[in-house]
Amino acid sequence: MKKILVMLVMASMIVSLVACGNEKNTNENKRINVVATIFPEYDWVKSVVGDSKNIKTTLLVDKGVDFHSYQPTADDVLKISTCDVFIYVGGESDEWVEDALKEAENKDIKIINLMEVLGNKVREEKAVEGMQEEHEEHEVERENDEHVWLSLKNAKLFVNIISETLQEVDENNKETYENNAEKYIEKLDKLDKEYTQTVQNSKKDTVLFGDRFPFRYLMDDYGIKYYAAFNGCSAETEASFETISFLAKKCDELELKVILKETGSNDEIAKTIRENTKTKDQKILSMNAMQNVTFKDITVGVNYLSLMSENRDTLEKALK
Repeated sequence: MKKILVMLVMASMIVSLVACGNEKNTNENKRINVVATIFPEYDWVKSVVGDSKNIKTTLLVDKGVDFHSYQPTADDVLKISTCDVFIYVGGESDEWVEDALKEAENKDIKIINLMEVLGNKVREEKAVEGMQEEHEEHEVERENDEHVWLSLKNAKLFVNIISETLQEVDENNKETYENNAEKYIEKLDKLDKEYTQTVQNSKKDTVLFGDRFPFRYLMDDYGIKYYAAFNGCSAETEASFETISFLAKKCDELELKVILKETGSNDEIAKTIRENTKTKDQKILSMNAMQNVTFKDITVGVNYLSLMSENRDTLEKALK
């Protein structure tokens, strides 16, 4: 997924880092800079940091840009090059990171790769029955599913690692980061139990997405079955007749009252599926994969826990 643009950015950075990087470091105060590529990482850091003024946290993908299509600017690469802690997912969508880190001015950057943290808990993308494949005529090479943040259980691991890393780079505030992480993980535990209770009390055990499906980690956590038009990283925007027909028949067969889609995407595929069911009365609801959160959202109080709580509410309706 590396683009020519990335290589041009890297070339320009070789000059700009030497020219202004050192000057910037000497003039600014000694706050610790943390750069996170996506919103969940950013929100976890902010929750662990709390009221501490020692940490400056930067979110790279901050204008609602889809995580899968994001390309770094020269300014983004400079932020990474001079930061103290860098957090990224580690999947196919941010392969550009490797080149950015090669040019890093700060050779002592603490790096947190979420997929490396998960290790053998990382899952491959899975094609379930009826899911439309890209390039169906060819054998599809499976990539690892990079939507690792959409699991409360994974989030607990990530928050612990973030806390431990911040304690290393800012020992004077070690107790603050440790305590904040413990309190935040308690909230994750509480919401995790609410999800479990929701699924246990539900009549259905299957959901259906008329859209991309980035929620495998979440569904697997609670044993929820699923059908979808495309996998989580698919670039497809139009579903085939076979895909629509299959999903509509599944709605009928399972008597599903809700067709799900991803927040931020249109509902045309979901509507087409509904129009091909017998009852044509399914509600179309959205679940948020946190791939297009903006700073405007953040300023009005949107956070990881609130979005995962909203997803639980939606899931409850879909499983009735």
